[in-house]
Amino acid sequence: MSARRLATGGSEIDRSRPLSFTFDGRVVQGFAGDTIASALLASGQRVVARSFKYHRPRGLWGAGVEEPNALVDISRDGRHTPNARATTEAAKDGIAARSVNAVPDAESDRNAFLDRFSRFIPAAFYYKTFMWPDWHLFEPRIRAMAGLGTVDAGWTQQQSAAQVNHHCDVLVVGAGPAGLAASASAAAGGHSVLLVDDQAHPGGSLRHRAGEIDGMPAMQWVSQTVAGLREKGAILLPETTAFGIYDHNLVALNQRHGDGRPDTLWRVRPKRIVLATGTIERPLPFADNDLPGILSADAALNYLKRFAVLAGERIVVATNNDSAYEVASAMAEAGAEVTLVDIRPAGACGTAGKARVLAGSAVVAAHGRKVVEGVALDDGTRLAVDCLLVSGGWTPSVHLYSQAKGKLRWDDALAAFVPGAEVGGIGTAGALAGAVSLSGTLESGLAALGGFASRAKAAPKSTGVEASLNVSAAWPKPKARGRVWIDYQNDVTAKDVELAARENFISVEHLKRYTTLGMATDQGKTSNLNGLALLAEATGRSIPDVGTTTYRPPFTPVPFTSLAGMRRKSLLAPVRRLPLDNIHRAAGASFREYGGWLRPAYYGQGPAQDAIRDEARRARQSVALFDGSTLGKIEVAGPRAAEFVDFIYYNTMSTLKPGRCRYGFMLSENGVVFDDGILVRLDENRFVVSCSSSHVASVHARLEEWRQDRFGREAVYIHNATAQYATLTVSGPNARKLVEALALGAALDDASLPHMAITHGRFDGEEVRIARVSFTGDRSYEISIRADRAEGLWSRMQREGSSLEAVTIGLEALMILRAEKGYIVIGKDTDGSTMPQDLGLDGPRRKRTAEFVGRRSLFTEEGERSDRKQLVGLSVPEGEAPLATGAHGIVEAAGKKRSLGYVTSSYFSPTLNRPIALGLIEQGASRHGQVIDIQHLGMLRRATITAPCALDPAGDRLNA
Repeated sequence: MSARRLATGGSEIDRSRPLSFTFDGRVVQGFAGDTIASALLASGQRVVARSFKYHRPRGLWGAGVEEPNALVDISRDGRHTPNARATTEAAKDGIAARSVNAVPDAESDRNAFLDRFSRFIPAAFYYKTFMWPDWHLFEPRIRAMAGLGTVDAGWTQQQSAAQVNHHCDVLVVGAGPAGLAASASAAAGGHSVLLVDDQAHPGGSLRHRAGEIDGMPAMQWVSQTVAGLREKGAILLPETTAFGIYDHNLVALNQRHGDGRPDTLWRVRPKRIVLATGTIERPLPFADNDLPGILSADAALNYLKRFAVLAGERIVVATNNDSAYEVASAMAEAGAEVTLVDIRPAGACGTAGKARVLAGSAVVAAHGRKVVEGVALDDGTRLAVDCLLVSGGWTPSVHLYSQAKGKLRWDDALAAFVPGAEVGGIGTAGALAGAVSLSGTLESGLAALGGFASRAKAAPKSTGVEASLNVSAAWPKPKARGRVWIDYQNDVTAKDVELAARENFISVEHLKRYTTLGMATDQGKTSNLNGLALLAEATGRSIPDVGTTTYRPPFTPVPFTSLAGMRRKSLLAPVRRLPLDNIHRAAGASFREYGGWLRPAYYGQGPAQDAIRDEARRARQSVALFDGSTLGKIEVAGPRAAEFVDFIYYNTMSTLKPGRCRYGFMLSENGVVFDDGILVRLDENRFVVSCSSSHVASVHARLEEWRQDRFGREAVYIHNATAQYATLTVSGPNARKLVEALALGAALDDASLPHMAITHGRFDGEEVRIARVSFTGDRSYEISIRADRAEGLWSRMQREGSSLEAVTIGLEALMILRAEKGYIVIGKDTDGSTMPQDLGLDGPRRKRTAEFVGRRSLFTEEGERSDRKQLVGLSVPEGEAPLATGAHGIVEAAGKKRSLGYVTSSYFSPTLNRPIALGLIEQGASRHGQVIDIQHLGMLRRATITAPCALDPAGDRLNA
C-alpha cells in the first residue's frame, strides 16, 4: 500500500505545526489535527495490529469509532492508556504508541504461527478441547495469551475526573446535518439545547462528502449554524460520546479533553432526545477480506478530505451501492489509478469521474501475503492493487435507540435495520432514521424534535447534488471459498457462523456467545449485520426473523477514571464518623471500621480482649452507655405508607399501633433476608425504618426503588434522616434509673412505656424520641436527639451514670451481649441463602396472603427444602476455648467429609463464664442436644447444638 500525504488540502490538519511520535519504536511524522491513524496511514504504515485469535496482520479499516483493528497502547508523560482506538486518538508530539496483541510488534509478531493452525481452532474450540483431563492445566497459558492491550500494573490515578449533572430541554446526539438542523430549530424556539458529537469538529459527513445548503457550501452553512447556536446559549460538546441511555431517558456522555485532563462524565436528563448518530459502512464478504490495505471506502474519503492522505496509488473500489462513486471519483481526482467494481448491472450504476467502472462484477478474493496486492473478480479477472476500498452498504447506528428499549424494523430498500416506533421522549433523525438524501436528512432533523421544533425559523434546504443509495444487498454465503471474515475484532469467519448453525446455536444471542461475534468494543458496529445475514441464510430464515443481539452500553469504552469521578482515595469509601467522634476519642476509645463507620470498638488502654469482656460483664451488672447513632432512621410517610411497609417487610406492619415498634425482616426478591431492624410507627401515616447501620444506604435505595415501582410520590414520601439524629443507648438493670435522672419529662413506667414502645420528651429545650427497644436482652432505651445537640445529652448521661457505676461500651462488647441472647447480625449470622424460616420466623410465610417482596421465592423448591441450614447455638465442653468463627460442622459418610454448616459468631461470655457461639447448621432446629464435629484448619473439636439464646431465654431481664 503506497499511501501518502498530499501537498495540499486537509481541513483538519495544521501544516504549520508539525509533530512526531513513535509507533512500535519507529518515528512517525504528522501535523496538529492528525489522529494517530491518519498519521500512520500518511507514513505508509501498513500493518498496525495483530488479530485477537489468529494473530493475522491487520491494517486500518475505518476512520472513527467503528475501527475494529487499530487498537494501540499509548504512553505519554508517565500516563499509560491501553486499547485506545488509533482512529479517535489525536496524534500528540512525543507520545509512544504500541500495537497490541503482538510480540515484539505488529510487523513481526512471534505468535503469527497460530494462523497456520486455524483449521484446528475454530469458534468454541476451547470449550471442547481443554475440558480433558483438567481445564486448570491449560488455563494459565490461555489466560496469558488472552486480552489485547497491556495494563500498567503500577498505574496510579493522578487527578480526579469531573462529573456533571445537566438538565436541558433538548439533547441532540450527533452534529451532522440532521443534528445541526434540529439544534438550530430547537434553539430558535427558545429551548435550552445541548449538542454533542464524538468528532473534534461539527459537520459530520459534510466534512468529507459533497453538499450545498441554503445556496452555500455545506461547511459554510455548518459554521453559520454553529455560530447561531452559540449566540442563543446552546452548549456544544465536541469530542463527546453519548455512550448509554438508561432508565427514564438518562443519557451518559463521556467528554474527552486534549489537555491531559481526565475525561468528564456527563449525566444528562433532557426533556427531549434527538438521536442523529448516523450510519457505519459495512465490509463486503470475500476471501481474505481482512488484509491490510483493505479499508472502508468512506473512511478512505475521510482521510483524503480531512487529512490530505491518499490511501493508495492503484485502488480498486468495490461496492454494491451509489455512495462509493463519490469516493472513486475523489481518489482518481487526487491522482490515484482507480477501478470501481460494482456488483450491480450497468443500468444501475452511475459515473465515477476519472475512475474506470466495471459493472456487474464482484470481488471474490483478495491476494497478498502480508498486505493486499491484488484482487480476483468473479469473472476470473485479476487486478493488481495496493489498496482496496469496499462499501457493502450502510448500517444505522441504532445502539442508543436500542438501549432505550426501541424496537427495530427491517428496511429492504436500505438492507438494514432502522428504528421502528418512536420511544417516548426520543426522536431519530438523519441516516439513523433511514434518510439518504441531504434534503431528507435535514427534514428528519426537524421532525425528530416533536413539539420542540420552532415554527418561526425556516427549515434549511438542500440546494445542491443529492445523494442516493440504491443498494443491492451483498451478504455472505454459506460454503464460500476461502476465509471470509465477518468480525475483524474477534476473528470470526463465515465458517464459524456456519459451524454455530450446524451445532444448533441458531438463536442470535447464542451465536454471539458461541462465536464472540459482535462482542468487545465492536458491539456489532461493523460485523453484526453480515453475521445475522449469514445465520439467516444458513438456517433458512429471513434476517428480520433472526433479529439482532442486545446492544449494551457503553457504545465505546469509557475510562474507569471518568466513571470514578471524585471517588478516589478517601473519597472512594468516605469514612463516616459519629457526631460524638471527638468525645469518644477523648474518652480513650479504640476505633475500628464497621460497615463503613469508624466506631469505638472498646475503651481503655489495656489489652483489647480484657477491656471488651470487662465492658460486657459490667453492662449486665449495672448500666451501659452506647453510641448507636449509626442505626438507620429512614422516615416513610404518606397516605399509603402503611401499605408500603407491608409490601416491603416480611412481617405485617400495618397492624402496628402509633407509638409502638415491631421487629421485622426485609427480604430480597429471591426470598433471602436482606436486613432486619425495628419499624417505629409515629402516627397513622408516618413510620421510621431503623435498619442495620451498614445497610442504611442500600435500604434507602431499596425503599426508593419500590416506591417508584409501585407507589407514586404523592402516596409515599421517603426521607433518610440518619445523619440528622444521634441515637444514644442506655441498657442494663439500672437503665430506667439513669434515664429518669436525665429528667426528659417523659413517663417511663412500664404501663406508659412498655417494651417495644416509644414516647417523646425534651432535653435542654430540644425534643427527643425515646424508644424502649433492646439489642442486649436487658431493659434498654434508645434516645434520639438532633445530632448537633447530642454532646450535651451524652455528657449528662455520663454524669448521672457515675453514681450507678455506668460503663461506656464499644461495639465489640455489644456483639457479645447480643450473641448471648441469640440476636443476629445480618451478613454475619446469615449468608446469601438464608431465608426467614431458617431463623425461626416462619409464621408470616405460612399465614400472610398479601404480596410482599420475596414472597413467591419462599415457596420454591429451594425454599421448601427440609435440609436447609438453620440458626442454632453451639456450646463446647467446659474449660475449652471458644470455637473459631467460620469453622465447619462436618459429618463423615462413606469415607468422605461433608459440611453441615458453619460457625457464624463465637465469643467468650463473661456473664456465663463460658464460650458461646451461633451457627447455621443443616436441619439445626430439630437437632438441639446433638453433638457434632467441628473442623477448623485441620483441627477437630466437638460441640453441642443448642437453642440460639444462651442467656435469659424467658426474657425476664427486659423488664427487670
